[in-house]
Amino acid sequence: MDILPRLLTIELPKGQSAFLWGPRKTGKTTYLKMAFPGSLFFDLLLTDRMLEFAKRPALLREQLLAANPEALRRPVVIDEVQKVPHLLDEIHWLIENRRLRFILCGSSARKLRRGKTNLHGGRAWRYEMRPLATPELERPDLLQILNRGLIPSHYLHDQYQKSLQAYLRDYLKEEVFDEGLTRNIPGFSRFFDAVGYSHGELTNYANIARDCGVDAKTVKEYYQILVDTLLGAMIEPYKRRQDRRVITKAAKFYLFDVGVAGALTRRRIAEERGEAFDKAFEHFILMEILAHRSYKDLPYDIHFWRTKSGLEVDFILGPGEVAVEVKGASLIDAADLRPIRAFVEDNHPRKAIVVCNERVPRVHDGIEILPWREFLSRLWAGSVIL
Repeated sequence: MDILPRLLTIELPKGQSAFLWGPRKTGKTTYLKMAFPGSLFFDLLLTDRMLEFAKRPALLREQLLAANPEALRRPVVIDEVQKVPHLLDEIHWLIENRRLRFILCGSSARKLRRGKTNLHGGRAWRYEMRPLATPELERPDLLQILNRGLIPSHYLHDQYQKSLQAYLRDYLKEEVFDEGLTRNIPGFSRFFDAVGYSHGELTNYANIARDCGVDAKTVKEYYQILVDTLLGAMIEPYKRRQDRRVITKAAKFYLFDVGVAGALTRRRIAEERGEAFDKAFEHFILMEILAHRSYKDLPYDIHFWRTKSGLEVDFILGPGEVAVEVKGASLIDAADLRPIRAFVEDNHPRKAIVVCNERVPRVHDGIEILPWREFLSRLWAGSVIL
């Protein structure tokens, strides 16, 4: 498989450790082996290594105290650290008493937090590895992105359908069921199927609970499992001031990858138009915004805005600073501009942008209408939000 350059950069000063979190197969292990080639590397996906440390976590301390001092000048990498939570106590001791540096890599901190495990009280910086972003691609192909998603092994392979279905099964088994994050396996499986159909829509816990045969409180917990295992993100409604016209309670849930979302519903997009294309296109733009926020280390909020009459702007960045509406159309007309114009009139953002499939940028009544490639180029260049 091709090795693509990644936007993530981990630079640790003396005495500093880090967590690297990210969904499975996003390229964490490959990145760490390339970025830290001389580091000691402990892979807890290896069953024998994992069982050794699970039975006796002190083995890690004993092995590192006996290691070559030159090797210990570099960060020690521990992959899939969540599989042996008690190692974090040993790591904490080595950081405090031997001034060692660690990069602790995994796909979920939920098991660590649930077990009240030592997460080093903020001493370790946090990084995320996300699916591929367009600056990491030589020639981004929109339909390829929407159908395959941006997990490297899926985006680069022609047999992506089988890979995506296997990924869904394996992720549920290894990340949720094997880790004991839920005991109701049938209920969670039904919920996960329902996520595909409610993805990107206002979340109605009661309706989903009825479809899954569990209560609404359990559905909320299931969504939290997906967020904690990095399978998705909740986007909350935007509310700056009291306004009875605006929906302020129901959030939207988006899966972390557009290909995974499509695989849940066995979606296949053959052309750049239609409802399925529009939903996937919106999801893809959100993926880019989330990646930009993470890799540029810009902690701006991401919300959506929707009135009770149905006017909606997909993404509000920062404290109402930038409004972004996503339209799959190749020609934006006055009706398409009505929601974002309403938001501008009420909230006066610094920028109002419609991301679309038009070919040439233009401005209409102060609203920027940008082809998606142009929008993403400006986003990553820092001219959309700082």
